[in-house]
Amino acid sequence: MKIKLITLLLVFISVSMEAQIKSPQPSPSSKVEQKIGLTDVTLEYSRPSMRGRKIFGNLVPFGEKWRNGANANSKITFSTDVVIDGKDLKKGTYAIYSIPNKDAWEIIFYSDANNGGLPRKWDDAKVAVKTSVKTETIPFTIETFEMGFDNLADPNFGSLFILWENTLVSVKIKFPTDALTMKSIEKVFAGPSGNDYFGAASYYYSADKDLNKALEWVNKAVEMNPKAFWMTRQKSLIQAKMGDKKNAIATANTSLKVAQKAGNMDYVKMNKDSIAEWSK
Repeated sequence: MKIKLITLLLVFISVSMEAQIKSPQPSPSSKVEQKIGLTDVTLEYSRPSMRGRKIFGNLVPFGEKWRNGANANSKITFSTDVVIDGKDLKKGTYAIYSIPNKDAWEIIFYSDANNGGLPRKWDDAKVAVKTSVKTETIPFTIETFEMGFDNLADPNFGSLFILWENTLVSVKIKFPTDALTMKSIEKVFAGPSGNDYFGAASYYYSADKDLNKALEWVNKAVEMNPKAFWMTRQKSLIQAKMGDKKNAIATANTSLKVAQKAGNMDYVKMNKDSIAEWSK
């Protein structure tokens, strides 16, 4: 009888461990992904609700650091460098903290984004950017905390807004859209790069396509990058595949010498092996 009871107890415990109760979170998580100009921006935060409480100056005290929401700290990720209040902020992920006050807030981008709220020990050296923004009072109540992006008409700028109760704060961010676009235009009009020619030639070689075209492209790549021993080696492989072993050996010798000078012994060996094979 005791054995049966123990067995039933073990089965009950096993079922209890597997049957995890799922219930809604009081402050659900939110993720906002926004393309601003040519920059990808991701915002992750939790959304507490008022539930009849007075928020700013009460639940969220004035003059004290706040994680902007609930649960873990809010995070923002930029795929490019940006500028906030004239200060450069490198691409990457940051925690967003604030110090709310009645008329203005301090908004802080903190380089350590992995905190369960506020850091246990605040480190001013991790403050990447800090800026002050004025508060705006809106004529209606926002029940659930919200963060997001607005003012996107100009692709060089965007605003990160924080909104709750009757308070709105907005941080203007400058994005390098114009610089990135001009760089892209200049690259296109300058024509293909050596890497572009090399990539095309390598594909034609491996896919058994037009080897004459592959040789034309690899010649342009080598001409633009004479110290790129890997490109010169690719040229030798194309020549060998075309049956021109004499020139393939000469090209491999060139690649070998440059590889030796660069200290890349892997390419030295590969070239030596190929030269030996093609010399038979």
